Amino acid sequence: MRRRFGSFIIGIFAVVLMFALVGCSGDDESEDTTTTTGGTTPTTQPAVVEPTIVVPFEAAWTNSGHNDAAAEAFVHWDEDDPAVVPASCAKCHSEHGYLDFVGADGSAPGIMDAEDFPIGSTITCVTCHNDSTVDKDTVVMPSGVELTGLGAEARCMECHQGRQSKVSVDARIEAAGVDDDTVSEDLGFANIHYYAAAATKYGTEAMGGYEYDGKTYDAFFVHVEGYEACQDCHDSHTLEVKVEECTACHTDVSTVEDLRDLRMPGSLVDYDGDGDLAEGVSFELTGVQEQLYAALLAHTTDAGAPIVYDAGAYPYFFNDTNGDGVAGDDEANFGNQYSSWTPRILRAAYNYQVSLKDPGAYAHGGKYIIALMYDSIEDLGGDVSGLARIDHGHFAGSEEAFRHWDEDPAVPASCAKCHSSSGLPTFLAEGVSISADQSNGLLCSTCHTDDTYAIPEIAEVEFPSGATVSLEDDVTSPAMQVCLNCHQGRASTVSVNGRIAGKALDTVDDSLSFINVHYFAAGASVFGTDVQGGYEYDGKTYVGRFEHVSGVQTCVDCHDTHALEVKTESCSGCHSGAAELEDIRITAGDFDGDGDETEGIAGEIETMKEVLLEAIYEYAADTSGTEAIIYDSHAYPYFFLDTNANGESDPGEAIFPNRYNTWTPRLVQATYNYQYAAKDPGGFAHNGKYIMELLYDSIQSIGGDLSGMTRP
Repeated sequence: MRRRFGSFIIGIFAVVLMFALVGCSGDDESEDTTTTTGGTTPTTQPAVVEPTIVVPFEAAWTNSGHNDAAAEAFVHWDEDDPAVVPASCAKCHSEHGYLDFVGADGSAPGIMDAEDFPIGSTITCVTCHNDSTVDKDTVVMPSGVELTGLGAEARCMECHQGRQSKVSVDARIEAAGVDDDTVSEDLGFANIHYYAAAATKYGTEAMGGYEYDGKTYDAFFVHVEGYEACQDCHDSHTLEVKVEECTACHTDVSTVEDLRDLRMPGSLVDYDGDGDLAEGVSFELTGVQEQLYAALLAHTTDAGAPIVYDAGAYPYFFNDTNGDGVAGDDEANFGNQYSSWTPRILRAAYNYQVSLKDPGAYAHGGKYIIALMYDSIEDLGGDVSGLARIDHGHFAGSEEAFRHWDEDPAVPASCAKCHSSSGLPTFLAEGVSISADQSNGLLCSTCHTDDTYAIPEIAEVEFPSGATVSLEDDVTSPAMQVCLNCHQGRASTVSVNGRIAGKALDTVDDSLSFINVHYFAAGASVFGTDVQGGYEYDGKTYVGRFEHVSGVQTCVDCHDTHALEVKTESCSGCHSGAAELEDIRITAGDFDGDGDETEGIAGEIETMKEVLLEAIYEYAADTSGTEAIIYDSHAYPYFFLDTNANGESDPGEAIFPNRYNTWTPRLVQATYNYQYAAKDPGGFAHNGKYIMELLYDSIQSIGGDLSGMTRP
């Protein structure tokens, strides 16, 4: 009975739910002649109107891939004995199987109740439109991750998700129980399957690709508002891309093929290393694909078991018996399937297939796929020196600045302004920060108000100290005001003093802990004592805003707005003798006391940082008790117990439970300034004098060696 349910409900669906009755054209009444015993008498009676059944979108669906009854996707099992679609395939290759899986036939949803299903069906109206799918908005991906709140695209994602993931590939490798380069008979190729667009689009949230341990990856690819779900970009019935709607932004696009030439404005790196930064992401992706395949061939050849790939023959990877790198007719057959699998080769081959079997990957989540392939090439020992794995900072969705909260419900209000794509616009509009969805980097709409890329005019920016910078001060610009909202740090002299108020400078206090200025507080550095981003000691004076030269004073004067890189060509006019930016100095003197008055200010700062850190170590051991302290720039909260007192951050030390916890106010002040200097890597250019004043005073306060040093 369950298998006939699909046909039964199609009839009900056709007559009751979706079909419209359209009356015949012509007069409302027509003559009808009846014969009686009294002769023939013309009478007028209502004509019988045969209803015309109109199926909504029938014409669109009829010629779509979902109704291609001759396609391999629907006839693959016709010659089997018995000729049935197995449960492992039926969810997506049979109307009956999909209805069973979603529970539209009255069975439990999420599982297949039968072992096989009838052949001969396609994806019909009722497959996607039934009582079970109308409210469906969750999907469990092959990785086991459940994606929720999806809406109508959940119907699409049940099938366009692939059938493997990082989780299943790792499970195979673990079961084989061999090291990375040992061949195992228990390993075989893992095929993600075809058109796994959802896995591409949701990136690391779904883990459809093989994600290497220790690496981070892009998450859900956010396009623009209104074009984020499957049905936003694809016609639900023809399945074709709505190209005409793309032209609103992409004015040069007129065909689907034209979409391959597109790349987002913030995508300013040469992923495949061919020197072409104007080509579409589609071509970048293809370029990296070619290099991954070359790396696979080289690695397997070096291992003595060359591999070859054929996209049209299952299981795709074969033994390259003649070593020519081409899958010949006598090689691309099941009996010659590749047989020398190691975990390393399997991971890379899996990602190669992932990149090929979603032909729209460049639009669904190209950066995710590129990162997978980059890591595969690297793992195989290939050369990645000319490639680019990620975009520049604001658009590097795979990085910690955007992925830190992936295990949380949302980016918290305290972080959302700068670490989500919607945070800054919300703050500017409402004056407050609220929690926000995790994002895959910033969007154009984060810093621009409309599709003309206008920049919001922010009259005033408040810094953590409470000081403000105004557009009316003639030392900033509308674009710089946008930058300053995030590149200002999260602490200041004021907040540090608030924490240590009323406490003896050299007495350990359990209520104290490390205070982190946060990262890239360039704006605070530029304005110096005007905003007090560093810890400024009582009785000392500090320089204010660093004014460079006319035309080179704001963030966007010196940095490319999107790539963020310094416009070094603008520096050479005046600083012609400096080979590197770090070699530049505009102030005479030997500030760090090393006898070198020609080194760049960056070098002066680096030496002073080293002296300060050594002084912090000595102070912590001598004054704070017997606990030795160690700094690790890559692990929060940065200062830890040096358990073996060797002055190095060893494995197991730079972890949160081992954080340093014997703080005095003086130690808090000095470590704050050390971190301030460390986390603004461009401090030498933003305001070198201010940075050196902070370091000098910290060394002096904590009892370090100032021999030969000069305070700016």
